[in-house]
Amino acid sequence: MAKNIQSLERAAAMLRLLAGGERRLGLSDIASSLGLAKGTAHGILRTLQAEGFVEQDGPSGRYQLGAELLRLGNSYLDVHELRARALVWTDDLARSSGESVHLGVLHQSGVLIVHHVFRPDDSRQVLEVGAMQPLHSTALGKVLSAYDPVAHSQAVEVAREPFTPRTVTELADFESLLDMTRARGWAADVEETWEGVASVAAPIHDRRRMPVGAVAVTGAVERVCPAGELRPELVAAVRDCARAVSRDLGAGRF
Repeated sequence: MAKNIQSLERAAAMLRLLAGGERRLGLSDIASSLGLAKGTAHGILRTLQAEGFVEQDGPSGRYQLGAELLRLGNSYLDVHELRARALVWTDDLARSSGESVHLGVLHQSGVLIVHHVFRPDDSRQVLEVGAMQPLHSTALGKVLSAYDPVAHSQAVEVAREPFTPRTVTELADFESLLDMTRARGWAADVEETWEGVASVAAPIHDRRRMPVGAVAVTGAVERVCPAGELRPELVAAVRDCARAVSRDLGAGRF
């Protein structure tokens, strides 16, 4: 019978320790808890840190679990399951709002559209499933950046392209937008990505209360924002849809 690889066993034990104990642990605490020499423990931590599985707090030097683990954890949720759970609710949202509905997930530093319900009229429309949207300017992207640490890191660590004069590109202003998104539970894009287009999005969570996607209503700015203000009933409908999908994924009440 093949032997286990000791370094991998120690790395796994280290991750379990960080997951089950205090939020942050120092090198000495980790080494003594696992019966390792400090040099050995430091080498494993450095490797885990390089891969994003562990993060080190600058001021204290203590270690905690990294955002890459969230990405791996979210992979357990099949995108097809997310889409299947959202089908009825997104159809209802399109009918009630009169606008198109998009379901998006984080993928390769952007938002991947995994489901698209056409606006319920006779206008010519193009299916956008498989399209990518930016994180920093779209409503879907802002929601994911606000609630998903991996998306947040990707959005703040790259140059934020100005698609229109309304696009927020300065880091401080962008962080303020994310704070507002978390406070109110939804995000908007009013001509920040495309001229004449506005959207509203809300986050979807799974049974572990982890963000796994977002749902948005998108339409012409004069319909979504009559008189220059977002329609409050549209915001409420998007949030209700996101909550309903989250409940179907086992998240309970939000």
